[in-house]
Amino acid sequence: MSDNPNVLWIMADQLRFDYLSCYGHPHLHTPHIDALAARGVRFTNAYVQSPVCGPSRMSAYTGRYVRSHGSTWNGMPLRVGEPTLGDHLREAGARAVLVGKTHMTADAEGMAWLGIDPGSDIGVRVSECGFEPFERDDGLHPDSPRQRWSAYDDYLVAHGYTSDNPWEDFANSGLDTDGNLLSAWLLKNSRLAANIPEEHSETAYMTNRAMDFMQSAMQGDAPWVCHLSYIKPHWPYIVPAPYHDMYDQSHIIPPVRSDAERDTDHPLMRAYLDARVCKSFSRDHVREHVIPAYMGLIKQLDDNLGRLFAWMDAKGLTENTIIAVTSDHGDYMGDHWMGDKDFYHQMAVKVPLVIADPRPQADGTRGTASDALVEMIDLAPTFMHALGCRAKPHVIEGRDLTPLLHGQDGFSRNYVISEHDYHWSEMARSLNVPQEDARTVMIFDGRWKYVRCEGFRPVLFDLATDPSELTDLGASTDPAHDAVRIRMDAALLSWSTRHHSRITATPAVLAGQKTAAESGILIGFWDEGEYKDATGKAFDSLQPHGRP
Repeated sequence: MSDNPNVLWIMADQLRFDYLSCYGHPHLHTPHIDALAARGVRFTNAYVQSPVCGPSRMSAYTGRYVRSHGSTWNGMPLRVGEPTLGDHLREAGARAVLVGKTHMTADAEGMAWLGIDPGSDIGVRVSECGFEPFERDDGLHPDSPRQRWSAYDDYLVAHGYTSDNPWEDFANSGLDTDGNLLSAWLLKNSRLAANIPEEHSETAYMTNRAMDFMQSAMQGDAPWVCHLSYIKPHWPYIVPAPYHDMYDQSHIIPPVRSDAERDTDHPLMRAYLDARVCKSFSRDHVREHVIPAYMGLIKQLDDNLGRLFAWMDAKGLTENTIIAVTSDHGDYMGDHWMGDKDFYHQMAVKVPLVIADPRPQADGTRGTASDALVEMIDLAPTFMHALGCRAKPHVIEGRDLTPLLHGQDGFSRNYVISEHDYHWSEMARSLNVPQEDARTVMIFDGRWKYVRCEGFRPVLFDLATDPSELTDLGASTDPAHDAVRIRMDAALLSWSTRHHSRITATPAVLAGQKTAAESGILIGFWDEGEYKDATGKAFDSLQPHGRP
């Protein structure tokens, strides 16, 4: 055990917090993540900074809120010069390495403006969100060309799975009884077995690549953070045998929804429910097709993590590696008559977070659960602290979780924040909302969840009396609810007006700042006596060469 352990940061895209047995799922057993929780801390109130892949991840990688880093939607470039976890780690002689997905889009225009070669060391880091790309894999769309950043397609071809788009045709499609290739982009095909053996699936492949990185890193001395970022269980929802038929309709939890939600008078919520993905997942037969596949993908993930953790045990890595498992957001799966993510109910914006710290200071918290309000931006300062980075409160907006991991005082938070830019969506188009107004922001204090919807009334849930979030109190005339809305609006105003772009003002710079008079700027003094009273110096002493 060294003073600065390594970090394995595992993120599974679109993994719901309540689809793990350690978070209470009655049918989906995830013993390997459960075992990690048994030797670490399981956080029960962890929230992402956006319920969408790209901005959520950019917040995780920068330790900053979406309104601060500016990458508000998938494909929105993270601007050149925005500091990331990798940048901070390099200052301390540590590495930040990527194995998997980031959803990062490089600021090509900014790099060209600054004369940065995208192929240079700096250009690669800027293009990859500050990580060294050991292997990047962001997945594809049905008609996408061969990935430029991942070797997974080449791996498939090398193993005999040859087509113009191996990722689509093998990893994300299935065969019917007549041998016809059917794409999992169509939800009706979700129950098919993926057209590839499990050992060659994307989840298994990326697990192997993480092992490859850690094996190579054992030859060096630099501590590292390895971000193992799985695409699954994100759609397309399809999983290889034997996981494709492990679960059926009997394992599906009834949806969390009410008729009153469907009859909402809120224009934006009505537009959500009218969007294609929500209409689709509100149908029971869609849920019955997709959820067993989604569960199978999570079971496959857990089994591969078990394989990874056993390998780390055998290599002696476990005793010196902090392991964190989390997600970038959840998945509605028909709850609240919705599909995919994009809003702020618990199943979308609350995520699993399990951290196992092998250091002796964490012995007293092993196997415990913490109900502290934590955010995804807290991971960056936590990892920085573990690897010996200096604190950067002028840049990092997250808070170090080490006190919670080590059973110490020093961590507190009154509320969590999440943001969504929906200008791209069916909702914005149907409501004719201009791009600059198509935004929402959530604030949650552990009881009250308040969603400010620009141009519309707010949404409000009381999770103490309504933990399933079935009753929107945003239009309630009860004075008590009005008081809550006023308080939450004030908290949002306070949060939004804090310093968040003054990232060059380090604590040392701020501590060394002088008043105008101390800097030699003489404004507002009436005479020499007033000056001397204020500064303790004679005015004559300032005259150069004794001249008046």
